[in-house]
Amino acid sequence: MHKDIHIFCMKWGTLYDATYVNRLYSMVKRNLNLPFTMVCFTDDEKGIDDHIKCFPIPEIDIPGNLPERMWKKLTTLKSDLYGLEGTALFLDLDVVIVDNIDCFFEDDNPFMIIKDYRKQWRITGNSSVYRFEIGKHGYVFDYFVANFDTIRKQHRNEQEYLTWAVHEKGMLNYWPKPWCPSYKYDCISKFPLAVWKKPTIPEGAKIIIFHGEINPPKAIKGGRGKWYRYVRPAKWIADYWK
Repeated sequence: MHKDIHIFCMKWGTLYDATYVNRLYSMVKRNLNLPFTMVCFTDDEKGIDDHIKCFPIPEIDIPGNLPERMWKKLTTLKSDLYGLEGTALFLDLDVVIVDNIDCFFEDDNPFMIIKDYRKQWRITGNSSVYRFEIGKHGYVFDYFVANFDTIRKQHRNEQEYLTWAVHEKGMLNYWPKPWCPSYKYDCISKFPLAVWKKPTIPEGAKIIIFHGEINPPKAIKGGRGKWYRYVRPAKWIADYWK
């Protein structure tokens, strides 16, 4: 599967600044041997590397006062996305790439996503890393817009709905489990071991996913937080997240 390759990311609001976009681009450059175009959908291009193509986040007509459930990410599945064509790998801004990612483009499955970390019996995926053919999954976005009120009651967030919609079409596939470990669940030892045991990179890891309270800067520093009593610093993250 070596059509035109695009790496997609999305930045809005103030949670992540341009540094995250630029670091993601830098990590992909070091770890992808295939030619690619980096694309950022954003409401603010300021500070983003000139080698990254920026587009406004496509419009999505949902009430503005609702809690953020990442619904904007569904716009990447639109039938017409600024005329872009080829294969897209979407990456969240706070992932850390620790090994070569050519393998993410070596199968012919129509849609790939991470299997949810905790509830393995469910079909739900984690949309920190998903790959698809641009413009071929417009049904995901179109059905969402037409049935938003129902979907919001049935699905807690964008990744739950996205996985369901693709599964309904019989196109859902998951990455091999070792490729996209969770920092929270796979790199940190359970308490009390976490107090003295340093976080590690699991064997076979390609892209480490951060969700919940810890992000890469917090992981590098270590310390305490709401859901964790103490985590040792992971200085090695700084070697990759740059």
